[in-house]
Amino acid sequence: MSKPLIIAITGATGIIYGVRLLEILKDVPAVETHLITSPAAVLTAQHETDYDKASIEALADVVYSHRDISCAISSGSFLTLGMVIAPCSMNTLGSIAAGLDNNLISRAANVTLKESRTLVLLPRETPLHLVHLRNMATITEMGGIVAPPVPSFYNAPRTIDDIVDQTAGRVLDHLGIETSLVERWRGLPDTR
Repeated sequence: MSKPLIIAITGATGIIYGVRLLEILKDVPAVETHLITSPAAVLTAQHETDYDKASIEALADVVYSHRDISCAISSGSFLTLGMVIAPCSMNTLGSIAAGLDNNLISRAANVTLKESRTLVLLPRETPLHLVHLRNMATITEMGGIVAPPVPSFYNAPRTIDDIVDQTAGRVLDHLGIETSLVERWRGLPDTR
């Protein structure tokens, strides 16, 4: 039986992270993806990728409007593995940190936190100013995981896809979903 996982995509740059998570999870029968996209995410996807709203939604098992705050995932009684917001705009991050439920994305994130489920945010902004940092600290204090998609280079990535896959795999690690995407650090050879 598959377990629901909420994936939200907001309008920050880096839409490919959310899309790639959906592509990966399409091949994981134990996970049922529940997708929410913001209107800004759709605009950003058109600018950054060859994906439109329909092609992104086709990757998910269940799709919700960002305005539908009465749907199943807006309630803590709907059991999920957790939620990933990839990418996460600073507007969305700030709304979650303030406890605002102004759309389904922030509502589902706040439900995820209140139910002590895993919430992983991939914020895409740099440089960060003090309010960004304070909001990230607040979310961390509430039990969320703030995981900016900073590439690792120990795995010698050759393409953007390699970088995206490593980040997607690490996000899925936090949810207990193992994939073959992550090259694990094995340490340096002992040169003594």
